[in-house]
Amino acid sequence: MKTLAHNTIGYGFVLGMLLAISGCGQPAEEAQVSVTEAAPAMNVKLSDAELENLVRRSYPYVAMYNVNNKFAVTQGGWNSCVADTALKDHTMRDIARPNNDTLYISCMLDLRKDPVVIEMPAFDSKYVSLMITGYDHYVNIPMATRTGDFGKPEKMLIYSARSEGYDGEAIKGLDHRFEATGDFVSVVFRVMPHANDAERFERIVDQMQSVSMLTLAEYQGGEAQPIDDANFPQVGKTDADVYGNNLLEVMQFVFNHTSFDPDNELDQAVLAVYEPLGVAPGQAFDPALVTPIDGAAFRAAAESMAAAELAQAADPEFLKNNLSKLFQPKGDMELDVLVFQSVIGPIGLPAAEAVYPALTTTDGESMNALHDYVIRMSKDQLPPAQAFWSVTLYDMQNGFFIPNEQKKYSVGENAGMALNAEGGIDIYVAAAQPDGVPAENWLPINRKDEVIGTILRIYVPDLEAMQAWTAPQVEKIAAQ
Repeated sequence: MKTLAHNTIGYGFVLGMLLAISGCGQPAEEAQVSVTEAAPAMNVKLSDAELENLVRRSYPYVAMYNVNNKFAVTQGGWNSCVADTALKDHTMRDIARPNNDTLYISCMLDLRKDPVVIEMPAFDSKYVSLMITGYDHYVNIPMATRTGDFGKPEKMLIYSARSEGYDGEAIKGLDHRFEATGDFVSVVFRVMPHANDAERFERIVDQMQSVSMLTLAEYQGGEAQPIDDANFPQVGKTDADVYGNNLLEVMQFVFNHTSFDPDNELDQAVLAVYEPLGVAPGQAFDPALVTPIDGAAFRAAAESMAAAELAQAADPEFLKNNLSKLFQPKGDMELDVLVFQSVIGPIGLPAAEAVYPALTTTDGESMNALHDYVIRMSKDQLPPAQAFWSVTLYDMQNGFFIPNEQKKYSVGENAGMALNAEGGIDIYVAAAQPDGVPAENWLPINRKDEVIGTILRIYVPDLEAMQAWTAPQVEKIAAQ
């Protein structure tokens, strides 16, 4: 049985809807795919439209291959679990836009040789969710407090269609079975820690540490099979790196470890665009037997597409129409939304669990640390959260918390907030604590020319109320 260790990285995969938009390259010129004598497809030529189509259909797999594999390495390898013991602070530099309102338990599973059993305690928290995601970037939430789970200890068996020696049969003593869409998956618990209640926080952290994983063979009294034989293609520092350096090798690996539904249009379409290049499920990658591609053209196309998706993150109409469509399971996703979520912020929660509306300024200008700001909400304007909400401040260039002595990065039930006598709240973004403003409602900044931004997170939103609710705006005020 593998127990948990402290994880200073965790998962902070949320939508950074206030990203600074910058150019990421120009549309690629027509890409000529060269061939070798041993290549299975001859004289393959991709038009601009065909190149863009291939890049778009690949993006969810490329993004999640990078994400899942990087985190597996970071936390010590596959079939490992780690749990946070403290909220993130400004020293967090491994991921952009981490949150400051939940703790994470991260399990990275290799399901090829054996299914894995996750043992979970009851949680003394009003918000917990369990998310499972493979290389295809479909998001599954098989358990959540929203649906009445985590009130008692339970065990879940997680397997894939290729897990050796297991055919989906029920196993005595296990409460749940879940078939993942891939062999290499992330299993992530988000837990509200009730950080303003010290005793409850400590109790929740202890509960998180008790989560454990073991293979089915271990659960049944045997020994775990070795899982050190996977030959992973190199990850990229960015997704564009994979497109430029080793796209076909990565996609061959992904195809071999992902379940494709013969009746799913998106599944079949991505297989179809790779078949002429010599990449198909069930075969080993051989550079001599695939059609070489122009890595520079693919990199440029990926960068151009990513820039276009980032631009949509600043389009209120696009967000209004698509926020509720993000992070859904297979069969409930459209390609355009699947690509958008893969570019902007793998991995996130579906709207039933959380939404991340953008906060814009009243003057339409970017927030800058040369000025102070206030976010005002009356009692009736508070976010319609059925669990909790928070407002978090970041620098826009990197997506990191603003360093400050107070270690105050967000306002909310976990990081602290003080409602006024009428039940509303005024949240100040300022270099110095304004007179009469509670420390809980102050987000410190460093007075310099730096673009900053805020993200609002709403957990278990009242989706009906959200239709009529309007996110607050950020108002510039005179600096003290």
